[in-house]
Amino acid sequence: MASDACAQIPPVSSDYTPKGTYETIAGLKTYVIGPPSPTKAIIDIYDVFGLAPQSLQGADRLSASLNALVIVPDFFEGVYVQPDWIPTDTDEKKALVAKFRDEQAAIPKNVAKLLEVRAAAGDKWPSAGDRWGVFGLCWGGKVGVLACGAGNEGPGHVFRVSGTAHPGALAAEDAEALTVPHILLASPGEPADVVQQCKEILARPGKIGVVETYGSMFHGWMGARANLDNEENRSEYERGYNQVAEFFAKYL
Repeated sequence: MASDACAQIPPVSSDYTPKGTYETIAGLKTYVIGPPSPTKAIIDIYDVFGLAPQSLQGADRLSASLNALVIVPDFFEGVYVQPDWIPTDTDEKKALVAKFRDEQAAIPKNVAKLLEVRAAAGDKWPSAGDRWGVFGLCWGGKVGVLACGAGNEGPGHVFRVSGTAHPGALAAEDAEALTVPHILLASPGEPADVVQQCKEILARPGKIGVVETYGSMFHGWMGARANLDNEENRSEYERGYNQVAEFFAKYL
């Protein structure tokens, strides 16, 4: 377990009220959970469905497991992919998703915004020092991993550990560029060949990483798509967040 708190965290619930509060960090509405003077902290990046209860429950679990500050910035500022846009089986839906991808979800601008949040949060919670990690769901995993490659250094900037679940736009070159320990929890919904490439890269000398595929799960099982009324999904959601917490406990 990541800490004794793991044994005290209540089971995952399908009827859940998030335990945190909201503050403004770097101009973004941000969900905040954790101690007021943290010694370690995580920026948790949601998937394209935004501030969903399932994602916030995951943030609460990471905070409780690690006794860490966890913040979830609203990068999309309230404009999210809507469930009825999926599947993209009409021209209208395709256009809506494409517009969202090119505007709200544009990767370079959100990597830059993540670094703004990191700097502002570092100033707001100086007790965490340089003990900051980043964890992302799907789209959020891509943003987080790109911030942990070349240039991941310096006060108010550095991340010491990173992780992702059911990563979006998974690429072996991102694993090559990583400068920190990294955990990747995949589903059969991601390209198995790229998952295997990332696993091999992170097993090389000088790299630290864990790559595991949750074979019975689906893309999104730890994020907004999680069906926590389903016993198997609920169990694997809990196992996934525990595994991330244990990894972060080692390196954060």
